[in-house]
Amino acid sequence: MKRDQVYHSDPEILGGTPVFTGTRVPVQHLLDYIEGGDTLDDFLEGFPTVSREQAIAFLEMAKDALLAT
Repeated sequence: MKRDQVYHSDPEILGGTPVFTGTRVPVQHLLDYIEGGDTLDDFLEGFPTVSREQAIAFLEMAKDALLAT
Protein backbone atom coordinates (compact mmCIF):
# COMPACT_ATOMS: atom_id res chain seq x y z
CA MET A 1 0.00 0.00 0.00
CA LYS A 2 1.10 3.54 -0.66
CA ARG A 3 1.61 5.83 2.31
CA ASP A 4 -1.35 8.03 1.40
CA GLN A 5 -3.60 4.94 1.42
CA VAL A 6 -2.42 4.10 4.93
CA TYR A 7 -2.17 7.42 6.75
CA HIS A 8 -2.04 11.14 6.14
CA SER A 9 -1.87 14.45 7.90
CA ASP A 10 -4.23 17.34 7.22
CA PRO A 11 -4.32 20.56 9.24
CA GLU A 12 -8.14 20.40 9.03
CA ILE A 13 -8.26 16.97 10.73
CA LEU A 14 -7.26 16.87 14.39
CA GLY A 15 -4.89 19.79 13.85
CA GLY A 16 -2.63 17.85 11.50
CA THR A 17 -2.17 14.77 13.68
CA PRO A 18 -1.34 11.79 11.44
CA VAL A 19 -4.47 9.65 11.07
CA PHE A 20 -5.37 6.52 9.18
CA THR A 21 -6.66 7.54 5.77
CA GLY A 22 -10.43 7.77 5.60
CA THR A 23 -10.74 7.98 9.39
CA ARG A 24 -10.15 10.34 12.27
CA VAL A 25 -8.17 7.66 14.14
CA PRO A 26 -4.64 8.85 15.01
CA VAL A 27 -1.92 6.35 14.12
CA GLN A 28 -0.56 6.95 17.63
CA HIS A 29 -3.54 5.00 18.98
CA LEU A 30 -2.24 1.82 17.31
CA LEU A 31 1.19 2.32 18.85
CA ASP A 32 -0.38 3.01 22.25
CA TYR A 33 -2.42 -0.20 22.06
CA ILE A 34 0.64 -2.27 21.22
CA GLU A 35 2.72 -0.55 23.88
CA GLY A 36 -0.02 -1.34 26.40
CA GLY A 37 0.14 -5.05 25.58
CA ASP A 38 -3.01 -5.17 23.47
CA THR A 39 -3.19 -7.10 20.22
CA LEU A 40 -3.80 -5.85 16.72
CA ASP A 41 -7.23 -7.48 16.90
CA ASP A 42 -7.99 -5.49 20.07
CA PHE A 43 -7.11 -2.28 18.25
CA LEU A 44 -9.18 -3.17 15.19
CA GLU A 45 -12.14 -4.07 17.37
CA GLY A 46 -11.93 -0.68 19.06
CA PHE A 47 -11.47 1.22 15.79
CA PRO A 48 -13.47 -0.61 13.11
CA THR A 49 -12.96 2.20 10.56
CA VAL A 50 -9.29 1.20 10.29
CA SER A 51 -8.69 -1.78 8.03
CA ARG A 52 -6.38 -4.62 8.98
CA GLU A 53 -4.40 -3.89 5.80
CA GLN A 54 -3.89 -0.26 6.84
CA ALA A 55 -2.74 -1.21 10.33
CA ILE A 56 -0.30 -3.84 9.11
CA ALA A 57 1.03 -1.55 6.38
CA PHE A 58 1.58 1.20 8.96
CA LEU A 59 3.52 -1.15 11.23
CA GLU A 60 5.63 -2.33 8.29
CA MET A 61 6.38 1.28 7.31
CA ALA A 62 7.37 2.10 10.89
CA LYS A 63 9.63 -0.96 11.01
CA ASP A 64 11.27 -0.05 7.70
CA ALA A 65 11.86 3.53 8.87
CA LEU A 66 13.42 2.30 12.10
CA LEU A 67 15.69 -0.22 10.39
CA ALA A 68 16.79 2.32 7.76
CA THR A 69 18.54 4.46 10.38
